[in-house]
Amino acid sequence: MELAHSLLLNEDAYNHLGEFQKAEFIFEWLQFLEKLLPVTSRADIRENQKKLVEQLTSLLNNSPGPPTRRLLAKNLAVLYSTGDTFSVYQTIDKCNELIRSKDDSPSYLPTKLAAVVCLGYLYKKLGRILGNSFTDTVGNVLKAMKNAESQGRYEIMLSLQNILNGLGAAAIPCHRDIYKAARSCLTDRSMAVRCAAAKCLLELQNEALFMWTTDLDSVVTLCFKSFEGSNYDVRLAVSKLLGTILARALTAKQITASTKHNFRRISLEDVMELLGTGFLRGSCGFLRASGDMLKGTSSVSRDVRVGVTQAYVVFVSTLGAQWLERNFSAFLCHILDLVSQSHPKAVQSPVDAIGCRRCVSFILRATVGGLLGEKAQIAAAKEICQAIWKLKKVVDAAISDGNLETKVNTTDVTASQHVLVCALQELGSLIHGLGTTAAPLLQDSSTGVLEAVISVILHPSISVRLTAAWCLRCIAVALPSYVSLLLDRCIERLSALKSCPEAVTGYSFAVAALLGAVKHCPLGIPHGKGKVIMTVAEDLLCSASQNSRISVQRMQAGWLLIAALMTLGPAVVQHHLPRILLLWKCIFPSSPKDLETEKTRGDAFTWQVTLEGRAGALCAIKSFVSHCAGLLTDEVVQRLLPPLPSAVDLLTQLSSIHKSYGNSLKTPSTVYRQKLYELLAVLPPKAYEGDFSAVLKELVTDLTVTDNQIDASAFLLPSLCHENDLLLLGPLLQETDHRFIEEQLLLGNSIAGGSLEYDPYSIYEKFAKGDLVPKPLPPALSVTSAASRLFGVMFSHITESHRLQVLEQLLNSIKQTKGSRQQIVQLHVLSAFSTSLKHLANCKGSLGSEEVRRSALMLVMGALESNNPLLRCAAAECLARLAQVVSDSAFTAGLAQVSFDKLKSARDVVSRTGHSLALGCLYRYLGGISSTQHLNACVGILYTLSQDTTSPDVQAWALHSLSLVVDLAGPLYHVHVEPTLSLVLMLLLSVPPAYAEVHQSLGRCLNTLITTLGPELQGSSTAVSALRTSCLLGCAVMQDNPDCLVQAQAISCLQQLHMFAPRHVNLSNLVSCLCMNLCSSYLLLRRAVVACLRQLVQREAAEVSEYAVALVKESKEDFTPDVNIREIGLEGALLGLLDKELDPRLCQDIRETLTHMLTSMAVEKLSFWLKLCKDVLAASADFNTVASIDTTQEEETAKGDDVSVLTSDSDDRFHPFRNPRWSTRVFAAECVCKIISQCENAGIAHFNITLAQERKQRDSRDDFLVLHLADLVRMAFMAATDHSDQLRLSGLHMLQIIVRKFAAVPEPEFPGHVILEQYQANVGAALRPAFAPETPPDVTAKACQVCSAWIASGVVSDLNDLRRVHQLLVSSLLKVQAGKEAQNEQYNESTSTMEILAVLKAWAEVYIVAVEKQKNQSDTHKHSLKIVNSSEESYRDITFSASGLLDLVQADLGTLSKLWLAALQDFALLTLPPEYASQLPAEGGTFYTAETIENARPHYYNSWALILYAAALWLTSTGFIVVDPDEGVTNLSRPVTPTTMCQDSSTRPLVKSPEDVNTDRFHLILGISVEFLCSPRSDAAMENIIACLHALQALFDVPWPRSKIGGDQELGVELLNVLHRLILTRESPDIQLAALEVVRLILYAAQEHVKEKRRSAEVDDGAAEKETLPEFGEGKDTGGLVPGKSLVFATLELCVCILVRQLPQLNPKLTCSPAVPPGKHLLLSEDGSRLVAAALVILSDVPAICSPEGSVSVLPTILYLIIGVLKETAVKLQDGPLPLTVAASLQALKGLLSSPMARAEKSQNAWTDLLRSALVTVLDCWDQVDGLLQELDEVSLLTAITVFVMSTSPEVTTVECLQKRCIEKFKTTLDSKDPLVQCKCYQLLHSIFQHPNKTVSYPYIHSLAPSIVGKLQETEKAKPENAAELQVIQEGIKVVTALTAAAEDQHRAHLVACFLPILISFLLDENALVSATISAKNLHEFALQTLMQIGPQYSSVFKKLMASSPTMKARLESAVKGNQESIKVKTTKHAKNPGKSSSIQLKTNFL
Repeated sequence: MELAHSLLLNEDAYNHLGEFQKAEFIFEWLQFLEKLLPVTSRADIRENQKKLVEQLTSLLNNSPGPPTRRLLAKNLAVLYSTGDTFSVYQTIDKCNELIRSKDDSPSYLPTKLAAVVCLGYLYKKLGRILGNSFTDTVGNVLKAMKNAESQGRYEIMLSLQNILNGLGAAAIPCHRDIYKAARSCLTDRSMAVRCAAAKCLLELQNEALFMWTTDLDSVVTLCFKSFEGSNYDVRLAVSKLLGTILARALTAKQITASTKHNFRRISLEDVMELLGTGFLRGSCGFLRASGDMLKGTSSVSRDVRVGVTQAYVVFVSTLGAQWLERNFSAFLCHILDLVSQSHPKAVQSPVDAIGCRRCVSFILRATVGGLLGEKAQIAAAKEICQAIWKLKKVVDAAISDGNLETKVNTTDVTASQHVLVCALQELGSLIHGLGTTAAPLLQDSSTGVLEAVISVILHPSISVRLTAAWCLRCIAVALPSYVSLLLDRCIERLSALKSCPEAVTGYSFAVAALLGAVKHCPLGIPHGKGKVIMTVAEDLLCSASQNSRISVQRMQAGWLLIAALMTLGPAVVQHHLPRILLLWKCIFPSSPKDLETEKTRGDAFTWQVTLEGRAGALCAIKSFVSHCAGLLTDEVVQRLLPPLPSAVDLLTQLSSIHKSYGNSLKTPSTVYRQKLYELLAVLPPKAYEGDFSAVLKELVTDLTVTDNQIDASAFLLPSLCHENDLLLLGPLLQETDHRFIEEQLLLGNSIAGGSLEYDPYSIYEKFAKGDLVPKPLPPALSVTSAASRLFGVMFSHITESHRLQVLEQLLNSIKQTKGSRQQIVQLHVLSAFSTSLKHLANCKGSLGSEEVRRSALMLVMGALESNNPLLRCAAAECLARLAQVVSDSAFTAGLAQVSFDKLKSARDVVSRTGHSLALGCLYRYLGGISSTQHLNACVGILYTLSQDTTSPDVQAWALHSLSLVVDLAGPLYHVHVEPTLSLVLMLLLSVPPAYAEVHQSLGRCLNTLITTLGPELQGSSTAVSALRTSCLLGCAVMQDNPDCLVQAQAISCLQQLHMFAPRHVNLSNLVSCLCMNLCSSYLLLRRAVVACLRQLVQREAAEVSEYAVALVKESKEDFTPDVNIREIGLEGALLGLLDKELDPRLCQDIRETLTHMLTSMAVEKLSFWLKLCKDVLAASADFNTVASIDTTQEEETAKGDDVSVLTSDSDDRFHPFRNPRWSTRVFAAECVCKIISQCENAGIAHFNITLAQERKQRDSRDDFLVLHLADLVRMAFMAATDHSDQLRLSGLHMLQIIVRKFAAVPEPEFPGHVILEQYQANVGAALRPAFAPETPPDVTAKACQVCSAWIASGVVSDLNDLRRVHQLLVSSLLKVQAGKEAQNEQYNESTSTMEILAVLKAWAEVYIVAVEKQKNQSDTHKHSLKIVNSSEESYRDITFSASGLLDLVQADLGTLSKLWLAALQDFALLTLPPEYASQLPAEGGTFYTAETIENARPHYYNSWALILYAAALWLTSTGFIVVDPDEGVTNLSRPVTPTTMCQDSSTRPLVKSPEDVNTDRFHLILGISVEFLCSPRSDAAMENIIACLHALQALFDVPWPRSKIGGDQELGVELLNVLHRLILTRESPDIQLAALEVVRLILYAAQEHVKEKRRSAEVDDGAAEKETLPEFGEGKDTGGLVPGKSLVFATLELCVCILVRQLPQLNPKLTCSPAVPPGKHLLLSEDGSRLVAAALVILSDVPAICSPEGSVSVLPTILYLIIGVLKETAVKLQDGPLPLTVAASLQALKGLLSSPMARAEKSQNAWTDLLRSALVTVLDCWDQVDGLLQELDEVSLLTAITVFVMSTSPEVTTVECLQKRCIEKFKTTLDSKDPLVQCKCYQLLHSIFQHPNKTVSYPYIHSLAPSIVGKLQETEKAKPENAAELQVIQEGIKVVTALTAAAEDQHRAHLVACFLPILISFLLDENALVSATISAKNLHEFALQTLMQIGPQYSSVFKKLMASSPTMKARLESAVKGNQESIKVKTTKHAKNPGKSSSIQLKTNFL
C-alpha cells in the first residue's frame, strides 16, 4: 500500500494487482491524494496536472464503487480549484457524454454514476467560474433521470444539491426544472431517493424564493405525501426541509419586486394552520379529505403525523429559543388545539387520541424542555398553568349546567381531556426538570400552580385525574419540601369528599403518586403519615359496600393506597402488616364452597366490584413482596398463602362468569388475570405448587387464544433478543432522540403505545429507564406479557412429563390457526418459551428427555421461518438458548447442521436470514463451538450469503452473524482474519450507500475483526501492517458513508484501533471527525463520538484539545458546529452539550470525559478551566439576580440587585452559556472542587501567594490557584445562594474546601493577617440563607460544617467579626433546644436528627479548636517569657483570639455539654447489637424516634467522634466536678441530662450522688471509645479514630478518671489490648502516636495508684515497721506476670509491637533469619523515630508499677529493648543533631537506672547483676566484628556508659573488670580525630570527675587526667584552627578546672602549678592579638577569664609561679592591661556594670 502514496498513480504497481486489490489500491491512492493536493505547491500541481487529470478521468470508466467515485470527484474538483481550470470543460463534456450514453447494462451503471457525482463536486467547488455550462449539464442530468433506476435517481439528486450549492443565485434559470424533478423524487418508492431529494430541495430553497412564497402550499402538501410510508431517515430529512421552509417563510422580510404583487405575507397563524392540516388530516388534499370526513372514514396515517410532529420541532428550533419565548402563548395555544374538541376526528378513537397526545407532548418537550433556559421555562410553565385554568372553567361550566338541553356539553368535557393531559404532562416534566429552581414558580400565588393541578383532580375523565396525580408526583420529586404538604391536602380532601366518585379516585391517585415520589426524596416524609394513610385506606375498603354508586371507586382507591404505602419500605409497613394481612385474608372466599355460592348469588355489578377489589389486593401484595422483601419471614409467607388457592380457583372460573354476565366484565377479568400472574411471578414457586396445573392451563389458554388480534411483537420480543441483533431491524428499535413518538410506528394500527389510564397502579411504581411518564400497556397486552413471564418461572419448576404435555399443547394450538392469527399465537408462545429457557439457564436446570427436546425444537424452528423479522430474530436467540440449556455437543451440532442444510437449499429471504442468524447466535451462547471444520463450514456459508447482491437483507443478516462468529470463535478465527477482512473491504467499496443496513453489519464485522486482532495490530511485520492498512481503509470508507449509524460504527472502529495501535491512528483527523459530529441529530452517533473522546482524553487530553481548536481555526466554510469551539475550546463545547443533552448515558460519558480532561490539564490551563466554570455558574447569579457582594459592606446588595436585573439580558450576547440547567451548574461546582484538589497535588505555590507572585513575574505563563482566590470565593458564593438545593450543597462544599485549604495562607501586604480575611463578608452572606427557617435540613447541616470550619480556621481574629457566623450557630442551637416538640413537619423525623447532630458536631469542632489553641498558647506563653518583649503586641493578639474563641463557646457550654452527652447516650444505644433491641427505650432517644431508628443511624455515625472528644474535653476542664444537676435545664423544654434518660419517672432514684453521675459519664465515654476501637470498620475515617484517641487522652489528663482506671486493673488491661489491636491494624503514624500517648497515661494512672497504696500503707502502719509492709505493684512476692490479667505484660506487648515493627532487628527470631541482613543499620523515618521514642518513654516507666520481685522479672526485657534501640539507631550522621531515638533511649536508660527498685532491698542484688550485664552489652557494642565500628556513634555509647556510671549505685560499675573496660573506651575516644567527639568526651568526663562517690570517680581521674593535661600542653604548639577545635580546648580547660576543685589539698598545688603555665601559654601579646585568628582570640579571652578566676582562689601557688617565671608574668600583665582597656571601651558604650554583663555572658555561653 505504501506504493499508492504518490502524487501520480503508480501504474506499474497497479497493473500487477488482482481485480479486487486494484479497487483497494485506487481508494488508498485517492485518499492519499486528497490529503496531498491541498498542501502541494501550485507549481507542482500544474506540472503534473495533465497526467493527473488523465489518470483520474480514466478511472471513471473503471466502474468505481460508491466511496471511490465520491473521492475521485472530490480530488478532481480540488485539482481544478488549486491548479489551472482550462481543461475543466473537457472533463465536464466527458462526464456529460458518459451520462448520455445509451448503454443500460448493469456493468456500465457505476461509470454513469461516477460521472454524475463528478459533475456535482466540480460545480460545488468551482461554482460560477464554470459560467453558463451548467444549463446544459443540468438539462442532461435531468433527462438521464427520467429512465434512471433508484441508485441513479439517488446520485442525481445529491449531485444537483452540490451543483446548486456551488452556483448559488446563478442557477436561477434551472430552479423550476430541478424543483419539478425533486418533487417526483420526494415521493419515490426508494427511501434513499426521498432523503436525497429532501436534501436537494433544502439546498434549492436557499435561492428559490417561490418555494416559500407562491408554491408554499404545494411544497407543504408534497412533504406530507413524502411522509407516507416513509422510514425514520426520510422523516428526519423531510421534516428538516418542511420546518426550515416554513421558518424561512415566516421570517422573510424583503420579497423581491417580481413576486410582490401576487403574494401575501405569511403569518404565524398561517404556518401553524398548514402544519396543523398535516397533523390532523394527513397528506390527502383538502377536498378529498372533507369527503372522507363526511363518510367518517378518514384516519391520518401515523407516519405522516409523526413526520409533521418532527417538522414542528425543526420549525421552532430553526427560529430559536428567543423566538419561542416571545411567541410561546400563540404556539402553545395552537399545539394544544391539535388534540382539542375543535378537531374531534383526530381523537375519536382512544388509540388515535393516545398517538396524538404523544406527538403533542413530544413537540412541547423538545421545544420547551430542549431549547429554553430556566427563566424562560418558568415563564412557559406559567402559560401552561393559564391554559389549565381556562379549560377548568369550561369543564366547571359544563358540569354545573345541569339542564337537559345543554347536555351536549359533556362532549366538551371529554374532548378537553386530551388537552389537559398534554398540558399537565408538560407542566410536570418542566417542574421535574427544574428541580428546586422551580420554587419561585410555586410560591407565586398569582399563577397558582398547585391550585390548578389539584383543581383538575376532580375532572370527569380518568386520564386527566391520573395525569394530574402524576404531575403532583413530579412536583414532589422536584421540590421535596412539598411532599408532606400535598399529602396532607389530598388526604384531607379525600376524607371530606368520600361520597364523590371522581374525588375518591382522583385524590387516591394523587396520594399514591405522592407516595411513589417519596423514594426519590432523600429527606422523606414524617413517619406518622403511613398510619394516616392506612386508616383512610381501611375506611374506604370498609365503607365500599355501603353505597353502591361508589363502591368500585372506594374499593380501587383503598387497595391502591395500600399498594402505594408499600413503597415506603419495611420501616413503615411493619407497623401495619397485621392489618394488611387481615384485609388480604378477608377479600377472598375462605373455601371453594364459598366461591360457588358467590357465583350463584352475584350480578354483573357485584362481580365488577369483587374483581376490582381482588385485583387491587393482588396488586398490593405484589407491591409488598417487591418493596418489603426484608419483612418476608417464613411466618409472613405462611400468612400470605391461604387466599392463593381461592384466587386461582376464581381464575379458572373467570371465563364462565364472563359468559354469564356479558361484556361488561371483560376488562375487570383481564386485569384480575394480569395482577394474579404478576403476583405469582414474584412469589417463590414452592408457595403455590399445588396450583401449578390449574395455573398452567390458564396460561396456555391465554397465550394461544385467537380472538386477540394485536401484534404485540414490538413489546414482547425486544427484551428477549440480544440488543446487538435488534440493530438488524432498523432504527425503530434503536434508541433515537425521537423514540417517544417513533415507538407508535412499531405497533399495529390497533395500539398506539402505553398510557397511564390503562393501569392506574403504575402511578406509584418506579418508571422504566428513560421514561419520564409511565406508559403501561393496554390490559390485553399486559396480560400476555405477564402470562409469558409467569410461564417462564413455572415451566422450569414442573415435572418432565408435564413439560412435554404443555409443549405439545402449544404446538397443536399453533397448527390449528392460520395466517396472521398463527403468527400472533406463535409470537406469544415463543416469548413464553424463551423466558422459560432463560430461567432454566439461570438455575442451571436441564430441559428433559429427547421428546421434550424434539417438541421444543419444532416450536422454535417454526418461528425461525416466520415472516416477521423480529420473530425470526427472537427465534434465533431462543434456539441458541435451547442449545445452551441442553448443553449436549451432539444436539448443538445437529442444530447447526439443520441450518447448514437449509441455507444450502433454500432460496427465500426469510429462511436464509433466520438460519444465518441462528448460526451466529449459537456461537454467542456456546462460545467457540470448538471444532475447526464446523467453523470453516459456518464461515464458508456466511461468506457466500454476504455476497448475495440480490437481497440486501440476506447480506445484512449474514454479515451480522459473521460478526458474532468472529467475536466469539476466539483464537480459532485467526486463520480466517485475512479473507474476512478482504471480503468486508470489497463489500464496503461496492455496496450502494442506499443499503445502510448492509454497511452497518459490515461495520460490526470490522469492529469484531479489530478486537480479534487486538494488540497484534502494533506489530511491524508486513502481514500485520497490511492488515492494519486494510482496517484503516475500511474505517475511512465508513467515515465517508452518508448514513450516520455507519459513521458511528467507523468511530467505534477507530476507537478500538486507537486502543490497540495508538501510533497508527491519525489523531488530528479522528478529532476533527469527532468535533464535526458532536452535535449530530443522531443519538447513537453522538454517543459513539463521546465514548471515543472519553477514551482518547484518558491518554492524550492536551493533544485532543489542541487539535479541536486548531481544526476550528483552519476550516472556513465546511465546519460550523452548533457549539462554539473557537472561543471555549472542546471542553466548553462538551459542557454546552452536557447542558442540552437529555440522554442519561451520554451525559454520564460527557461528565467522565470532562473529568479526565480536567485531571490531566486543569493545572496547566488553570485560568481557562476556572473561567469555564465561572461562566456556567455566573448564569445562576444571573438567574437569581444576586449581585456580587462587596467585601466591605453587605448593605450594598440591595442596590446591586436592581443593577443586575437590568444588565443580565444585555450581557447574553457575550455569554457562552445561556441559562445552563441546574445540573450543569452543579457539575461545574464539582469541577471547581476537583481543580482545587488537582492543584493541591501539583505543588505548594498554588497555596502560597508570595511564591506564586514571584514565579508569575518570572514567567507570565505560569498560573497559580491562589491568584484566583477571589473568583473561587465568588463562585462558591454564587452556588451557595442559588435556588437549586443541589447547587447550594455543592456551593457550601466548595466553600468548605476553600476555607480548609486557604485558611493558613498569609497576606503578604498585611503581616499577621491571612489572605482569606478580606472575604469574610462573602462567607457570612453565603452562609446566612442556609439558616433561614424554610431551608431544607441537609443544606443547613452542610452550612453548619462550613461555619465550624470557618470559625475553627482562625482566619478572623476579631471577635466582633466572628460574631456574624457565630450567631448563626447560636440560632441553630436554640432550634436544637426546642427539641422534638418543634420538629419540622415537612420531612422525616430522621432529618431533624441530622440537623441537630450537625449543629452539635459544629459546636464540638469549634470547642475543640478553642481548647487546643488555648493549650498551645499556654505553652507558647511559657516559651515567650524567655523571648524579649519586642513581639509583645502580636502575642497579645493571639492570646486574645484564642481565649476569645473559648469565651464565645463558654456562654453556651452548659447547654452544649448536656446535649453532647445526650447525643453520646443515643449513639451508645444505637451501637448495641441487635439482640439487645428489647432494651432500647420504646419512645426513642433524645434526638431520634424509635420508628426512624434505621434512618438516624448514619447521622450518628457521621458526627459522634467529634462530639465525644468535645464532651471529654469539657469533662476534663471541669475536672469531673459535678455542677448542680438541674442547672441549665430550665431553659430546655425537657431535661436532657443523661442521668435522667432511659428510665421512667417511677423507678428513678430522686438524686444520684455526684460520684455516680461521674462514673456514668466516665463509662459512657470509655464504653463508646472501646466499642469503636475494638473493631473500627475498614472504612472508618482516620479522623474518627484519632478523635476517639484524643478523647481518651483528654479523659486521662485529670486525676479522677485516672484513679478509676488505675484502680481497675482489668479495665486498664482491656484498654491496652484494644489499643494493641488498633496499632496492629492501622498503619497511620498519627493513630499509633495518639494510641501510645493513651498507653502512657494509663501507665501513669497505675503508677499513681501504686504510689497511693504505698503511701496509705505507710501512713496506716507507721514508718517504724517498714519491714512488714506488704508489697504493692505487680508481681507480688513471686515476680510472676499473668498474660491477659497483667497491665505490665500488656504494656510490654504493645511496646514490643511498635519497636519490632520499626526496628525488625530487635526481634531475636528475625535476626537469625535471612530476612534481615545482620548489622545493617536502617535509618528510621521521622514518624518512626517519634513512635520509637514514645514507646521507650513508656518502657522506662514500667518498673514503677511492679513490686520489687516483679520489677526483676521485667527488667531484662526492658533493658534489652532500650539498649537494642540504642545499638540499632546510634549511627554516625554527618553533622546532624542527635537522632531522636538515641536521645530517647538514653533518657529512658537514665530513668530506668535511677528507679527506686534498684535500691529496694528485695531486688537490689538482682538489679545489680542485671545492670552489670547490661553495661557489658553496651561495651560489647564496640567490639562488634566486621569493622562496623565506624558506623556506630561512639558519643552515644559513651553517654550510655556515663549514664550507667552516674545513675546506678557504685557497686554496679566499680567492679574492676567493668571499670577497666569503661576507662579503656574513654581513653580511645580521647584520641579521636573528630573534635566533636573529643569535645563530648570531655563533657562526659567532666560529670564523672564530679561524682560524689570517690570510689567511682577516682579510678577515672587517675587513668585519664594525665592524658587530658598532656593534650592541653600539646596545644601550645598547635593553636586551634576552627570553632570545633577551640571548643575541645575550652572543654579540656573546664575539666582540669573541675579536677583542681575536686583534688585533695595536698595534690592541688601541684595541679595548679601544672595548669597555670598551660593557660598562660594560650595568652597572646598585643601585636599577636591584632593579627590572630578568631579562634586564637577567643582562646586568649577564655584563658584569661579562667586565670582571673583561678588566680585569686589559689593565690599562694599563683604568686610563687609568677615569681619563678618573669616571661609568664609579663605575658599575663600585658594581657590583663589589654583586657581592661577593651572593657573601658565597652563601658563607654554601655555605661552599666561591665563586670556583671561579662559574667552573665560567660554563663550564657558555657553552662
